[in-house]
Amino acid sequence: MGRNRPSGTGPRRIAAATVALLLCAATTACRGGDTETDASGVKTDVGVTAEPCPEAVDRNKGCIYLGIISDLTEGPFRALAVPITDAQKAFWKRVNTAGGIGNYEVDVTRWIRDNKYNPQTHNQVYQEMKPNVLALAQTLGSPTTAAILADMKASSVVAAPAAWTSAYAFEDVIVESGANYCLESMNALDYARQAHGVKSVLAVHLAGDYGDDAAAGAKLAAQSLGMTFNAVKTDSGADKQAGAIQAILTGRPDLVILTMGPADAAAIVGQAAARGFTGRFIGTSPTWNPALLQSAAAPALLARYEQTAPWDTYSADTPGHQALRQALGQITPNDGYTSGWVWSYPLKAALTKAAADGDLTRAGLLKAVKSLSTVDYEGMLPSGAGNYAAGPNDGAVRVTAVYRPDRAAPTGVIQVRPLTAGPTATGYDLDRPCYEKL
Repeated sequence: MGRNRPSGTGPRRIAAATVALLLCAATTACRGGDTETDASGVKTDVGVTAEPCPEAVDRNKGCIYLGIISDLTEGPFRALAVPITDAQKAFWKRVNTAGGIGNYEVDVTRWIRDNKYNPQTHNQVYQEMKPNVLALAQTLGSPTTAAILADMKASSVVAAPAAWTSAYAFEDVIVESGANYCLESMNALDYARQAHGVKSVLAVHLAGDYGDDAAAGAKLAAQSLGMTFNAVKTDSGADKQAGAIQAILTGRPDLVILTMGPADAAAIVGQAAARGFTGRFIGTSPTWNPALLQSAAAPALLARYEQTAPWDTYSADTPGHQALRQALGQITPNDGYTSGWVWSYPLKAALTKAAADGDLTRAGLLKAVKSLSTVDYEGMLPSGAGNYAAGPNDGAVRVTAVYRPDRAAPTGVIQVRPLTAGPTATGYDLDRPCYEKL
């Protein structure tokens, strides 16, 4: 598959190229796109060096550089994005301590950049790091990732997304994990009908791939289940929810599906309840943060809110969860950590496969991704997850769990339904991105 290569000549990957290695030892700027072959016969091009990683465990190994683009300072998901990023640092440190990937270790610290949840900023920092990284260990956000997707495809840049839009199932360069927003909303409605007798639903959501995808899933499920459905788009910001709150109070649905940031969700739930709304709320994965239980909306959240999620919460007892907790040590639990850890497994599997195939070029990594029929998530996702070779529909993970707020729980929520695929999500044919059907 073709790719665009940045200009410049990369350092030679053989012992005789001492001068080139010395020139490049202090910087990653000279990593170009020329294909090289290392001493063991592995092909490389961009973002892979013979010199060790800056924080190498074994300085006899080379370095694979991965980029991270996240919402680290002022965007609506920063409370999740910081732990997501910290978990990914810990994940790859564990990989390096266990021997790395073939003759290489992995660095995810040199090329970390803040997108401020802004598509233009996301693209800017991506272009800055692109000549220096093999792939992206994280690209946070659906609309932000959409801003770089065409370039990723043209350049064969593989990425692990910090997002769940159903569009990713149709993109070979994306190694998504867990149920997408569309299937998550379908499971939410199946659950809500059974648990609460819901007959009408309103989707309140941000615009773009994130909110539209979840709203589309709710629409498709409502049609299948014979429910009344409406949707209203809103903007990010706790002070921008007046229109959404009024739509809830006017429509009086049995259930509101929320797809937005945590502060947005708290404003809607708290103010709608204060003005007499007695229906239920279910939030899509990124809407929750345990800090909401210290907000003014806490009583309403405890009474009326539930949360869906694509995997079990931080304190679950799987080998992967145990490894996560051991790697992080003493921290305040947050399911941003859980997500960051889970999202790292498929890229590790693809790098391992590419190294074993003797091809750690961008094209070689993409080929490895397309050949994966399973990923070992160490129990954090069901057996068979990570089947990128099967195609969008057959490879889709369809299970989600349901939680309710609980002050005593480590991440502020306690499970009320384990990972389950409801009948609507199970029977749905994922033939194109769901948001196209909204």
